[in-house]
Amino acid sequence: MFTTQVYGDNGKMKEYHYTGPVEHRFSPYSFNGGTVLAVAGEDFAIVASDTRLSEGYSIHSRDSPKCYKLTNTTVIGCSGFHGDYYFTFIIFFSSKLLMYKHSNNKSMTSGAIAAMLSTILYGRRFFPYYVYNIIGGLDEEGKGAVYSFDPVGSYQRDTYKAGGSASAMLQPLLDNQIGFKNMEGVQHLPLNQEKAVQLVKDVFISAAERDVYTGDALRICIVTKEGIKEETVPLRKD
Repeated sequence: MFTTQVYGDNGKMKEYHYTGPVEHRFSPYSFNGGTVLAVAGEDFAIVASDTRLSEGYSIHSRDSPKCYKLTNTTVIGCSGFHGDYYFTFIIFFSSKLLMYKHSNNKSMTSGAIAAMLSTILYGRRFFPYYVYNIIGGLDEEGKGAVYSFDPVGSYQRDTYKAGGSASAMLQPLLDNQIGFKNMEGVQHLPLNQEKAVQLVKDVFISAAERDVYTGDALRICIVTKEGIKEETVPLRKD
């Protein structure tokens, strides 16, 4: 700290203390936590997320799921900045799908939705949405499909994918239980819907024990040719 003596208007000596430059920083982004996960089977897809909306160590809402129904065969899971993925991104994206349905008299397929989402994200690459997106649904042949994205639009089709604050914990479990990584010679059965749902519950229960941004409840969306069925499972609340 530096001290400078100067004369004031009344002729008296005054001391001014200078501590150095003060920096004021503003960030347009905020991380609101949450975890999303998607699994694709032979004739189904599952998209799941927790319902905790937080910032730092403060919980804003305990009932804010991050799975959104787009069509009767497609669900999107989003995690990251709530202002981007809901108030801007989901509302804007839903209007695009509605215009497509009115113009073509049919709903957009999961693959087409993934391609459109990639274009929207890439269009904001210089000021990207702070959102990690995973799309789960049925493709044109009725098979389960999962599409995972980075914030600027690069995407690929996967069998399973986890994103969000607990993704580093969930992805290895999925690699082991679904991908059978480094388990050559081990016989495994095809993934059925019942086993996939139970696995999703197990990995989220595990994540809620170790990640403060994941908890309160688990929302599971199961996509089949009959439609979308939702299920809610309680998680730990502290």
